[in-house]
Amino acid sequence: MPEPTDQSTGSASTPLASDEDLLARTVLAVNAAGSALRERFGDVVPYDTREELMRALAANDKAALDILRPRLAEVRPVAGWVEDKLAGGALPNGEWWIVDPAEGNVNHLHALPDWAVTATLVRDNQPVLTAVHLPLTGETYTALAGGGAHVNGRPLRVALTANLTLALVATSQARPDEDENVVRRIGDSITAMLFDALVVRTSVPATLHLLNVAAGRIDAFWQFAGARADLLPGALLVAEAGGRISDAEGRPWTPGSDSFLAAAPGVHAEAVTTLSK
Repeated sequence: MPEPTDQSTGSASTPLASDEDLLARTVLAVNAAGSALRERFGDVVPYDTREELMRALAANDKAALDILRPRLAEVRPVAGWVEDKLAGGALPNGEWWIVDPAEGNVNHLHALPDWAVTATLVRDNQPVLTAVHLPLTGETYTALAGGGAHVNGRPLRVALTANLTLALVATSQARPDEDENVVRRIGDSITAMLFDALVVRTSVPATLHLLNVAAGRIDAFWQFAGARADLLPGALLVAEAGGRISDAEGRPWTPGSDSFLAAAPGVHAEAVTTLSK
């Protein structure tokens, strides 16, 4: 994958505004981009080839990015910009914007409601703040490192569920054309969870499942493979809502990990056991 491109000239050691102010201005940016995507939402967009699909996806991305990129550059001029939203692994030190202008883009094209606009500021490889806007519901989920997680200003808390057999859990496909070993691992994990959990949900995108974990509606979410843009926003939201973040085997998660697990504390250990089978 191409290396992220740093469009900045400043240093993260000389902040221009408080993180609280940066988050408030980030919210305005994702809301504005979401309005543009909402205007494009409606009937199913037809396509006959992969090339036509990619052009339709790119058109949605561009409509949102044309709004997001200049606004976020104004919010934090010293921050770099990660060009490839499908990229994973560690970033160079400093501040970076990680943005998904149309998270769940394929759902948008199919006239399904499960899509969002996300923007996350990462500082020295740690997410500092995130804003996720759902244009069709008007909800904006936010998290600030050390400052909690909220939806439209209301605090979020993960579920109190303490038994995996009573848990609603979810997983997601990281991307089309996934490696065969990852595909088989996904299938095996769903089978294992079907035996051990109450109900299993499978759909894209990952961020929307993670919003539900942070809000206490879903008890655990896991995924194999994945990119920074589809896991970092939800990881910060869940952590700030009191949840636990790890890889599928319970080890500390990083954007370079090959698996991801976010869960309410009461079911995290059981989920690790199930996913490690």
